[in-house]
Amino acid sequence: MNLIATLGGIGNIRPAPGTWGSLAALPLALVLMLVGGPTLFVIGIVVVAVAGWFATKSEMDATLQDDPQQVVIDEVLGQWIALLPVSLGAASTGVSLFALWPGWVSAFLLFRLFDIWKPGPVGWADRREDALGVMLDDAIAGAFAAVGVALLAGIAHGIMAVT
Repeated sequence: MNLIATLGGIGNIRPAPGTWGSLAALPLALVLMLVGGPTLFVIGIVVVAVAGWFATKSEMDATLQDDPQQVVIDEVLGQWIALLPVSLGAASTGVSLFALWPGWVSAFLLFRLFDIWKPGPVGWADRREDALGVMLDDAIAGAFAAVGVALLAGIAHGIMAVT
């Protein structure tokens, strides 16, 4: 379970293990999107959410910590949720995932912002001090970031679009 919770040990990298976990989530997301499009990507998100919850609980029990720093599977979940508009946008328009690089950058930066800042419900989930809270705060931060990515895409492709 430790390998899942730490994403194969990436959570042991210092400083900023959460940022390393978020960065590692990007190529994993790309592989899922290239192999199976949004459908496989959504399945991957569900699998990470469930497996991550169990692995996080196991790691919390083993370390007796409320939110062990080495647990980064929650960052993978949040980062992947933040990337959903990129996956869906590429699939619905037939545009290459690589052409949507601004969406990838926005998803990464917005997710890290919301995960660190912890506004509103993100902070509420973080204060739960249980495995569900560890996973949920990143899922909510990822959802906030996904909304931001969609809004930025709307601005870039709507208001600023050249006709």
